[in-house]
Amino acid sequence: MEIWYYEVVSIDGDYANLRRTDIESDDIKLVARALLPLEITEGSKLRYEMFEYILEN
Repeated sequence: MEIWYYEVVSIDGDYANLRRTDIESDDIKLVARALLPLEITEGSKLRYEMFEYILEN
């Protein structure tokens, strides 16, 4: 399985906008906050692996 890296661009209610950081891309992905770690804030770094978002330090 691949591992993808994201940055939280913005949080809007029950959703967060994520941008991939491991490739050149301006695409924004809308993800339900229920699928993300509770501790996220704008600018948080996430790793997506095995269908799970994990907060990176």
